[in-house]
Amino acid sequence: MKKTPIHIDPPHSILLIKLSAIGDVVHTLPLLEVLRKNFPTARIDWLVEEEAWPIIEGHRDVDRILVSHRKSWQKMLFSPGQRAAALEEIKRFVQTIRSEHYDLVIDLHGLFKSGVLAGLARGRRKIGFTGGKEGSMLFLTDRPYPFDYNRHALERYLQAADYLGCSIDSWKGEIPLQEKDKGRIDRLLADHFRAEDPLVAINPMARWITKLWDEERFTSLAVRLQEEMSSKVLFTGSPADRPVIDRIINTMNPRPLNLAGRTTLRELAYLYTRCRLLVTTDTGPMHIAAAMGVPVVALFGPTAPWRTGPYGKGHTVIRESLACSPCFKKKCSHLTCMKSITVEKVFDTVKEHINPR
Repeated sequence: MKKTPIHIDPPHSILLIKLSAIGDVVHTLPLLEVLRKNFPTARIDWLVEEEAWPIIEGHRDVDRILVSHRKSWQKMLFSPGQRAAALEEIKRFVQTIRSEHYDLVIDLHGLFKSGVLAGLARGRRKIGFTGGKEGSMLFLTDRPYPFDYNRHALERYLQAADYLGCSIDSWKGEIPLQEKDKGRIDRLLADHFRAEDPLVAINPMARWITKLWDEERFTSLAVRLQEEMSSKVLFTGSPADRPVIDRIINTMNPRPLNLAGRTTLRELAYLYTRCRLLVTTDTGPMHIAAAMGVPVVALFGPTAPWRTGPYGKGHTVIRESLACSPCFKKKCSHLTCMKSITVEKVFDTVKEHINPR
């Protein structure tokens, strides 16, 4: 049974709280579009943390982005010489949050850190979902709305719109791009490839050790893509991933392009649109590519693709059906789920995407 909308009159101002991570922020973009379509004259602000805020920078449906530098402030607070500066920045941040009176505050994060921010914000209505952790529900004014954890994260976030009585008929969920993002990537690729070269991107890293695939297997896959399919391979990742990727490609000839740490998030989004597909572990760039309509071949082990896999059509998830998977563990003594994924299986899947029968 559909819930009765909590707000009969259209809200004039909305604060959306989704702080991180990159993939979660990407999954919230459809909700943003739906809110704008249903409340076209409302002011919509988004509270996000510094790592993920470039995802929504310049989005036409956001009036103001409030950036929390929580991680930076934590480091500064433990540094005696920077403590005063951190406290001053935090004070200004809180003042900014409280400077607006919102009709509606939506906490999509459901943790203590987001609950505190929802509590600090001046809002007539403050809503969140069932299952919020760390006491986050204490900061809400309304009873939490139902949240189905067996649905994909993107659809779960859209449940907020359904609860508000919104029409959810169409959305794109794309990351907004600027011409400068496209121009820099176009120039970079032109320096290394011809316009007609078939590009395949590989994003081999993830924050959880349990999500990683063996480096040697990525090397073997990249070699086969170059030699057997005449593909041009490039690797992506964060600055911290660069040394690992250098190890992966070190013995290859020709050596693939290592772009780890060399693109912004929006540049990465455009870069993927220049590629035939992306091969990736379960990590933020996977969701960036999917949001931009780029085919994804995703390697899954400890997590559930029906909850956090690449959303939409044209993607393939490779995982083995094991009794222990998904376990959602960040540590494991055997890593069987990822080790069970063979190079042959991934290569054949990529081949089928590029050269369908």
